[in-house]
Amino acid sequence: MDSKLTISQIRQIALQMEKKSAGEVLEWALNTFGLRIGLASSFGSEDVVLIDIMTKINKEKTRVFTLDTGRLNQETYDTIDKVRKKYDIQIETFFPERQEVEEMVQTRGMNLMYESIENRKLCCEIRKVHSLNRALSRLDGWITGLRREQVITRSQIQKVEVDFLHKNIIKVNPLADWTNDMVWDYIHKNDVPYNKLHNVGYSSIGCEPCTRAVHPNEDPRSGRWWWEIDTDTHKECGLHWDPIKQAQIQIQIQIKNREHF
Repeated sequence: MDSKLTISQIRQIALQMEKKSAGEVLEWALNTFGLRIGLASSFGSEDVVLIDIMTKINKEKTRVFTLDTGRLNQETYDTIDKVRKKYDIQIETFFPERQEVEEMVQTRGMNLMYESIENRKLCCEIRKVHSLNRALSRLDGWITGLRREQVITRSQIQKVEVDFLHKNIIKVNPLADWTNDMVWDYIHKNDVPYNKLHNVGYSSIGCEPCTRAVHPNEDPRSGRWWWEIDTDTHKECGLHWDPIKQAQIQIQIQIKNREHF
């Protein structure tokens, strides 16, 4: 049976799911799609919470995949193995295409990301976005750990959305309305394994060359691509970048700024 929903159906479901808890949203997603939906996990704090909830709902229907860029921290690999063993689940791993990486490095250098925003986005595109596209090509939907309070570019996300960038499949963000405190409260209460880099100031963890720890008074996303000009439109790798939605957010920001003055 074809489990792919129409845009109209997804939008109607989105209205219903906004008042549901993360567990209820995930239960609906797993019951509706089964193994035709998967969690895209970078094994940050939000993702391990989702894995714990999903396996408690139905471990047999829990599908998790990750994008190994080839530049991850050892602590991230350690977390992947801990999660795999604790929950007794498989982790599907997608690597970037060898030829694309080789050509990029040979023409622009090993650490090209530090040279320009254009280079950094190209690196993200090849190491992350293309791998995600391959992963999603075989699914009817995906689950993410996105939260509204993480960064302004995510402030308008819904718990259920249409993913226009990937052939209108469904995108599920069960933790959209969670705070950072809620995430860590869940981790500690449920003894969820997590990336130990969080203990030394890493609030958001990506590739090793592009992530650093942040100070208590810094923005949680300031540790990502910290050498770039601090503009909201730059602080994304492209995995969740919908240009139409972001244009709408920028308009709302401009309106608020005018009202403030």
